[in-house]
Amino acid sequence: MKAHPQQLIQIVCHQARLLWADPAQARRVAPVFAHGAPGTGKSAAFEQAARELGVGFRDLRLAQYEPTDLRGLPVPQDGFTTWLPSAELPWQAGTRGILLLDELTSADRSVQAAAYQLVLDRCVGPMRLADGWLVCAAGNRTEDRAISHTLSSALANRFCHVEIEPDLTQWTAWARARGLAHEVLAFLRYRPERFFSMDGALDRGWPSPRSWERVSHALATGAGLDRATLEIVIEGLVGRATAVEFAAFREHLRELPDAVDLLLGRTPLRVPPRADQRYALCASLAWHLWRAPGPLDERLGNFLRFGLQLGSDFATMAMLDATRDVPGDTDGQLTTALFAHPLYEDWSRRHGQAWQTSEAVA
Repeated sequence: MKAHPQQLIQIVCHQARLLWADPAQARRVAPVFAHGAPGTGKSAAFEQAARELGVGFRDLRLAQYEPTDLRGLPVPQDGFTTWLPSAELPWQAGTRGILLLDELTSADRSVQAAAYQLVLDRCVGPMRLADGWLVCAAGNRTEDRAISHTLSSALANRFCHVEIEPDLTQWTAWARARGLAHEVLAFLRYRPERFFSMDGALDRGWPSPRSWERVSHALATGAGLDRATLEIVIEGLVGRATAVEFAAFREHLRELPDAVDLLLGRTPLRVPPRADQRYALCASLAWHLWRAPGPLDERLGNFLRFGLQLGSDFATMAMLDATRDVPGDTDGQLTTALFAHPLYEDWSRRHGQAWQTSEAVA
């Protein structure tokens, strides 16, 4: 059974709380090992778990390590050899966090062997990790054509193994919260099979959650590039076939009315004939609903009027996007204003059943 990144976060948080409840039983709390293709958000999920728990996070990229980087350096002392421990490991008592042994499957076997004691006994020689630190690991799979070595059975048996599969719905919610380009979100809603695909040349750019985040960054920072050059950058991130489709999708966006003008009543509310244009316009309206200038009541009214012209699939998609991404709405007043608007009753009569279903699925 495969897990999506949010489930991995839940598992890591659960294991951390078990550890903190009884540190003396640390050997019974299995470290978590996340397996998955490159770019699927394995490392980011562990970091997000640490943020949600409000604790520290340390990411050791073991593919770049030598055994002494974990074991420490041997130094002579009174005719014997002792070990100078690494400052990268969390020794300080009273601290809490997640220690991620990243790229463990890409590490040399000698480095994996050095990790045995750290994973099983939470110590390196005489030095013990702080009780509040949960040891976890992540690595690529051999079938993904990434640098990957099979774990020894002795090391593998020490982990709770979780295989990660990217989830578009959860990723778009995450991406909206971080302000990623709505063109990217609209395109992936329209072409979900382009969200993650390892069917092309993996020694070049290919579509993954990581590469789409970088496409969004390229769009946000590419004002100094002409269109053709920007498309070359995007091709370098997601591959030629996907980049060509995305460029065509963005070209259709230019044929659409301005979302802000629609929300402010400057342009007639008409549903575009093409499905890709409807995806794009719904995403744009949901994004600008809370960010456009002008009276809020007018924006809410036109957003709901447009929804009344749509089928329930697109109307509920736009409503989900709008209600999941409400910047600055700490007290819920903006969302309340949307649901209290006089037109929401009409919208609910038309799309209410589909809306309840989509909320339950989300």
